[in-house]
Amino acid sequence: MNRKNNRKEPDPTDESLYKGDDSERTGDSIRLRAVVVGLVLAVAICAITPFNNAYRQATPLGGGHFPLAPFFILVWMTLLVAAMGKVYKGRTWLTGKELLLVWILMALVSGIAYTGLARTFFINLTAPYHFATVGNRWKEVLHPLLPKALYPQSQEAIRGLYNGLVGGRQMGWWDVLRQIPWEAWIPPLLIWSSFVLLCYFVMICLVNLLSRQWLHNERMNFPLLQVPLLMEEAADKNGLGSFFANRFLLAGLLVPVFLHLINGLHFYYPSVPQIPTLILAGPYFPKHGLFSGFHKLKIYIYPAFIGFAFLASKQVSFSFWFFFILGGLLIGLLSLLGYNIPAATLGITFGPTLSRPEETQMIGAYGVFFLFLLWLARHHLLDVLRQAFRFGEGNASEGEWLSTRMAFWGFVIGTLGIVIWFRYFGIPLWVSFLVVAAFFMVMLVASRVICQGGIAYFTLTVAPIDGLIAFFGPRFFTSVGILVAGVVQKVLFVDLRESLMPSLLHARKITHKMLSRRMIVGGISITLVAGMVVSLLSMLLLCYKFGVRELQLDWANRTTVAVYENIYSLIESPVRPGHWVMVFCVAGALVMLILVICYHWFYWWPIHPIGYLTAYSSAMRILWFSFFLGWLCNALCIRYGGVVLFKRLRYFFIGLIIGDFLMGGIWALIGLFGEASFQVLPD
Repeated sequence: MNRKNNRKEPDPTDESLYKGDDSERTGDSIRLRAVVVGLVLAVAICAITPFNNAYRQATPLGGGHFPLAPFFILVWMTLLVAAMGKVYKGRTWLTGKELLLVWILMALVSGIAYTGLARTFFINLTAPYHFATVGNRWKEVLHPLLPKALYPQSQEAIRGLYNGLVGGRQMGWWDVLRQIPWEAWIPPLLIWSSFVLLCYFVMICLVNLLSRQWLHNERMNFPLLQVPLLMEEAADKNGLGSFFANRFLLAGLLVPVFLHLINGLHFYYPSVPQIPTLILAGPYFPKHGLFSGFHKLKIYIYPAFIGFAFLASKQVSFSFWFFFILGGLLIGLLSLLGYNIPAATLGITFGPTLSRPEETQMIGAYGVFFLFLLWLARHHLLDVLRQAFRFGEGNASEGEWLSTRMAFWGFVIGTLGIVIWFRYFGIPLWVSFLVVAAFFMVMLVASRVICQGGIAYFTLTVAPIDGLIAFFGPRFFTSVGILVAGVVQKVLFVDLRESLMPSLLHARKITHKMLSRRMIVGGISITLVAGMVVSLLSMLLLCYKFGVRELQLDWANRTTVAVYENIYSLIESPVRPGHWVMVFCVAGALVMLILVICYHWFYWWPIHPIGYLTAYSSAMRILWFSFFLGWLCNALCIRYGGVVLFKRLRYFFIGLIIGDFLMGGIWALIGLFGEASFQVLPD
């Protein structure tokens, strides 16, 4: 982000500091083979992921925003292509840039196959029928409100989903496919697929419109892309051997290899000693007093996330753990001051991890940070409007996937299409506009946090609808409106551990200097459609073969049922949240306003605003210590060695990342063919 008078400290993690004029050239053309290879591998990941994750309960293949399977495949493909180049001299099977495109196509859809869509999708469409009881009164209250076109209308089809087909375990996959009651599933699947693809199209247009501002004007750092970019740059320069032979990289690589080899063997053979990677620090803090917010504190050690934190700007990595600590201290401070605010004051909420009223600070903070992003991009957005309405010349369409005019009107038409879809299924028109705006506002801010902060594992604290309920109350939606909005939010806009938009922004960064724009856009579009179809088909096959009851989908069942329980409560007792929610919303907005003003006006300001947005995220409860270690190493390196030492030492942390993901991939392969799997990365 630019500061006052464009003053900005040099960021040693900015790759442009280490490159010459080559970094400003437009890129190389992409051959069709790269798109085809990426599409085939992406579809394969989507087909295998539900079986691996839900049935085998093995290491997730696509978890997070730096998914395991795509990077594991990228490393081995890069080595294989380099070896083939040595054997068949003068022949380049895939260039480094083409391998990057293959990787990002896999990464785009790996989340769709599980938490990004498929994990809860079919449970969302069947839960109000399957879990309806006399006690919860869903049949009397919710069933009359359910839009029939969005749900399967066959009780037999729903029972088969949860119990599995009779003899399904003994059937082949083709036989299961033929036995699925398609007449019950095809109508809702077509309607939901049209909605999901429309949302994906709007996300593509949004990323296209904003990418020039973020990539060129603000020169945003992408810590999660540094390793693939450096590795493939070395491949293009025939320096892959020296890249992997770097002594710092090898030293870093050995750390996770040794750690996960010992712990993996312990998992399968308990007699092998274990190296602890989880420390329960909570018992060292009191349950009452200033430090009471830490009585459940845990310290996780993940080498890869330490590496990502080191590659991020030290201002960003510092802010993540700093605000996590402040968030815990706030709970103890309020207790000392006598403000024992009951959780009941939250009212009914949809936040994935929202448990305390203090956490609703994020409602105001997200809103102010979104406005700050718009303010930073004000000149760029004016240029976009001039080009969209042909008011003068501009350069915003240079090197982008779509022309600025096409992206702008695509965004407008796509958004109106989503609003019309909402209105058709019962949400009032004005409410539809606000719901869509809230969904994409939160998605946009979350994408910025993930991509700029290098958070491969991210979760929301509060849901978009929570903010609308806090300001307007539940009656604002109407009964059908709150039901449809709540279900849609669960389908696509609340479980952001694996979401599409951050991956699209990563894809935009990777491809922004590549030629063959039409081929790239076409490849991304076809991959998204194919990935969605294969992911849903794979999950449906898995459910009918084994039954949801037999799969490891407890989290999906629990969180989806909670959504319908909350909807029922809001319909039956539409009570506004307590006044403390509004107090903390306003407090969060004020804190964020102070942070963005100080960050923008004072070049020496050490705190980045996005750290505040993750203070209460469950992801930070897992990653805070990794970011602390990464920041500490980064700060010491820059303080005592400067950019020169950073350039050398970063290979150690790159080795941590590569080693962690290689071991994760190896144990995932072992788990795919076994009864249990040792998990290297967060689940």
